[in-house]
Amino acid sequence: MSLEQEEEAQPGRLLGRSDAGAYFIEPNVRFWINQRQSFIQRFLQWTELLDPTNVFISVESIENLRQLLCTNEDASRSALEDQRIQEAWKRSLSTVHPDSSNLIPNLFRPAAFLPFMVPAVFFFMMPPKGIKSMVLPKVYLYAYLTAFSIINGNRSYTCHPLERSFLGVGAFASSSFFGLIPNFIQMKFSSNTFFMKRILPIAVHAQISGMNVLTSRSLETTKGIAVMDKEGHVLGHSTIAGKKAITETAISRGVLLGTSAVIPEVFTYFFKRTQFSLTNAGSFWIWKLACTVGSMGLMLPISFSLFPQVGRIQCSQLEEDIQSLTEETELFYHRGL
Repeated sequence: MSLEQEEEAQPGRLLGRSDAGAYFIEPNVRFWINQRQSFIQRFLQWTELLDPTNVFISVESIENLRQLLCTNEDASRSALEDQRIQEAWKRSLSTVHPDSSNLIPNLFRPAAFLPFMVPAVFFFMMPPKGIKSMVLPKVYLYAYLTAFSIINGNRSYTCHPLERSFLGVGAFASSSFFGLIPNFIQMKFSSNTFFMKRILPIAVHAQISGMNVLTSRSLETTKGIAVMDKEGHVLGHSTIAGKKAITETAISRGVLLGTSAVIPEVFTYFFKRTQFSLTNAGSFWIWKLACTVGSMGLMLPISFSLFPQVGRIQCSQLEEDIQSLTEETELFYHRGL
């Protein structure tokens, strides 16, 4: 397939490889490689990238800003103090996939995660009053998590679209089923302890969220993901880097959803024993919703910042065929979200 045919086959592509000469380095990849940020710097970066306006920005605006980045070789270095460059990076990093240079669908951009997940986690932790209230929140939660993981995962390998689809359906179905286990345990033992009613479901939920990432992105461990040198040139595909990428993402996802669920439970456990809660029955759910929004709003940039978006791996840890292609000691890979 020629480059022109490839461009036609990917209509959502923004400034693809054929737009910048013989070899095009995706600007987002170039940025993450050059910016060796600390955890605090990554956290501050993500607070900007999670701006809700990034969900609604027009394609035309993104293309114009991306053109600025692609024509400015120093955009990721000395020109960062330029206000237009800063705005271009903010929009590009939050809307364009680093592997494919395609636009991320609006509903699955990082900035859309919070408004979609807050109601899911809130209703997930509510005491079920019937089979629907027990099943539907988990179906919604794990359906969105699965789609988000696949869309924002590594796309540097090739596979048939049906492979990802079947894998996604399997990850969603298994996650939804295992998510019901705490409810079955509670029905079996009829325990009213705080551990059985609140802590156990959260612990299981955190584990399943991590396993959902491992399952939905398991192709990365079998087909391998691209590893790059410090200039962004792809040297080969590594299953070792793929395992490292999805493991890091699974840890961050478990931390995000586990902590975002446990903080509201702890706060509301003490709040409902206060005089204010006893005299204002409706305030309990308002307080719990506020705690859910606050905890997830804080934990989302923290979880995205736990590991670099483009991670580093020692060349000596990779496959021998990749080691033989370079003398560099450190290579890079796109972790995904």
